[in-house]
Amino acid sequence: MIKLGVPSKGRLMQETFDWFCARNVHLSKSGSDREYVGRVDGVADVELVLLSAGEIPRELAAGRLHMGVTGTDLVHEKLTNWSDAVEPVAEMGFGFADLIIAVPACWRDVTCLHDLDAVAARFRAQHGFRLRVATKYHRLVRQFMKAEGVADYQLVDSQGATEGAVKNETAEAIADITSTGATIEANHLRILQDGLVLKSQATLWHSKVAEGDCRALIAKIGAGS
Repeated sequence: MIKLGVPSKGRLMQETFDWFCARNVHLSKSGSDREYVGRVDGVADVELVLLSAGEIPRELAAGRLHMGVTGTDLVHEKLTNWSDAVEPVAEMGFGFADLIIAVPACWRDVTCLHDLDAVAARFRAQHGFRLRVATKYHRLVRQFMKAEGVADYQLVDSQGATEGAVKNETAEAIADITSTGATIEANHLRILQDGLVLKSQATLWHSKVAEGDCRALIAKIGAGS
C-alpha cells in the first residue's frame, strides 16, 4: 500500500484535491472536519494520509510516507541534505510564496544585504548585542546569510505573526514567507532588493527511502497532465 501525504485542512488541502482530480485521481476527506481520515479513488493501492504541511517532510524522510505534498520551503528548511531523502515529482502551480528578508521601511538607506551587514555591525557596537532577525526558517536564513557574507546578527524564533516582530520590538528585521507583499507593507516593512532567500510552491515529493512502488500513481497523474 502506497501512502500519500496531503495537507489536512484549508486552501492547500482543497487545491491539492483539485490538482489530483484534474488528473483523474480523486482524493476526499471522510467524516467531519475534525477527523483526518480520507480516501483515494481512481488508482489502486494508495492510502491518503492527512497531516499538517510541516509534518510531511519528516514523514517522507523517515519513509513512513511514499509520496507527499508540501512546500519547497518546508522541505529545504526541515530536512538536512534533503536531496538524499526526497525528490520532486511535480511542481503543482499553487501555494506560491517567497522567503524574503525585510527591514523597517524607515531604514531608507538600507536597501540591500551589504547595507544590512553594515547596519548590523553598528548596531552591535551601539547596543552591545547582535541585530535580531525574527524567523522560523533558521536553516535557510543562516545558510543564505553566510553565503551573502552577513555575519553580525542573531536569529530569534518566531512561529507566528513574524511581520509584527519589529513593531513589537522583539526583532530589528524579519525573514518570512510572502505571496503578495501586502502584509509586509502593512507592517511598515520593506523587502531588501537582494533579499530573496527562496522561491517556494506546493510540490509533490517522492521519498527515496520508503519501500514500495509508486510507479502506478506517478503514471496515473502523468497521463492526465
